[in-house]
Amino acid sequence: MIIGIDLGTSTTEAAVYRGGKTEMIPNFDEKIVTPSAIGLDESGNFVIGEKAKAQYRMAPERTAIEIKRKLGTGEKISLGAQTYTPVELSAMLLSYVKRYATQYLGEEITRAVISVPAYFDDIKRQDVIKAGEQAGLKVERILNEPTAAALSYGIDHMEEESYILVYDFGGGTFDVTLLEMFDGVLEVKASSGNNALGGKDFDERLIHWLRSRFEEKYEVSLAGDAYALARLKEQAEQCKIQLSSLEEAEVNIPLLSEKDGVPLGLSETVTRRQFEELIEDLVEQTHSPIEMALSDGGVSREELKMVLLVGGSTRIPLISRDILSFVGVEPKSEVDPDYSVAEGAALQAAILAGEIDSEDGLVVTDVNPYTLGVRVQDGWDFDRMSVIIPRNVTIPVCRHEFYTTSADGQSEAEIEIYQGESRTVSRNHFLGAFTISGIPNAPAGREKIDVSLSYDLNGMLQVSAVIVSTGEEASVQIDLLEKGTGKRIDVSRWKDALCAREYRAVIRRSEKYLKTAAPGPDDEEEKERLGELEELLYLLKKAILEEDEEEADDLEAEIRDLLEA
Repeated sequence: MIIGIDLGTSTTEAAVYRGGKTEMIPNFDEKIVTPSAIGLDESGNFVIGEKAKAQYRMAPERTAIEIKRKLGTGEKISLGAQTYTPVELSAMLLSYVKRYATQYLGEEITRAVISVPAYFDDIKRQDVIKAGEQAGLKVERILNEPTAAALSYGIDHMEEESYILVYDFGGGTFDVTLLEMFDGVLEVKASSGNNALGGKDFDERLIHWLRSRFEEKYEVSLAGDAYALARLKEQAEQCKIQLSSLEEAEVNIPLLSEKDGVPLGLSETVTRRQFEELIEDLVEQTHSPIEMALSDGGVSREELKMVLLVGGSTRIPLISRDILSFVGVEPKSEVDPDYSVAEGAALQAAILAGEIDSEDGLVVTDVNPYTLGVRVQDGWDFDRMSVIIPRNVTIPVCRHEFYTTSADGQSEAEIEIYQGESRTVSRNHFLGAFTISGIPNAPAGREKIDVSLSYDLNGMLQVSAVIVSTGEEASVQIDLLEKGTGKRIDVSRWKDALCAREYRAVIRRSEKYLKTAAPGPDDEEEKERLGELEELLYLLKKAILEEDEEEADDLEAEIRDLLEA
């Protein structure tokens, strides 16, 4: 039996397909939802789920939450005097799921399909696989969360033919995926997203607002007070949830801090309008990924039949209003925003196990989220990326390009493979290299080399090169899930950096272009430029945050040149 697991930032759920339908699996507390929290109690024993979440209020220094956001970073997480990696703590959470699923289903569970955000890079995906393995689970497939939700919807709507935009706003990440449904096939056309944007960022805005009100009123700083900040976080989350159904909510914390021995509490009324003003710019950050997915998929807003809401954050009324205004389609909650991803993972597990016949049931396709190519010499430029497989191409896929020698009498060529969106190859992620030898003695440009890239559903990339005139061949196989794509950081606070003002104009111009550009479905060159602009913009914001003005100046010049082009 293979189960499906939704390993979420805030909560984790598991499901199974049996008896012709999906079934959510309750944990040891007989609850479907398990908080994604892990802690050490006073005796040094691990507590997981609801107990850990409750402990966070009183002992935040011994409790870890939102672990998923740290996957792929290599950061250490402290629980008291002990430190753990995000993989180790995620493995403990998955082990807990494995144990309660085994008890509920009455057989030892050793196999799972685990969902991840569509825009998770490969290093984060590899961390999920490692966590599963450490938990004693063979991870049969890593499934994108929006695809899982679409599966949950599609199993009851196989006769439909339409374009669907899955808008997945979870606790820690935002994903948008464009799918086409026809004859029981769910074909992913394009994915985009933001791994550093989620409902927890809404909490942070509210926490900051409440904290400022308290500190200004009593002239007391809460900096370094872990207990006070944990209480604020808990109350802010509850307030956010209440404001999804109420016009105002009360925040009352009788004892938050003290001054000169006098206890101080917090009492505030928060209106829905105040909350929406706090998070409005964060919601607008979803626009660019939506535009990118529609552009890459070659689908207009008018062709969309449905926007499918997934993730707990989509319960916030502002989000539905924003989607309707921006996309022009009334979003729908046709699936359970909390359970649909786990149910979709269970359906994928059933397809893999042969319990759902792909000839009679659903067929699911996916895309590669990142561009793949090789380093080439272009004129006097030795640092150019030549794209072979663009991002958002349906996988499995095999593509090839012809190249020529660059020097007279060249007898061998090194094939360097990269992953990323920049035309400057050194700015992308190096995956591997191999050398092909035996090129006949000839003038530069005479001998041709045929380079092929084949990318499969399991993240394996096969790269081969053939000397056309002789048939001599060389190749290498690369496990993309193992190689990763390098660590990306949250650059949303670039405006706070000291040197930000100098680059504000070019960043605004770039973001406006990305928002309004609308290349045709066959305009691969413009799509490639948009991908490069998006990557350069990320690198510029990263350089600004790191106060590397020399790098920022170089990137600004590159962006201006690209915009002119």
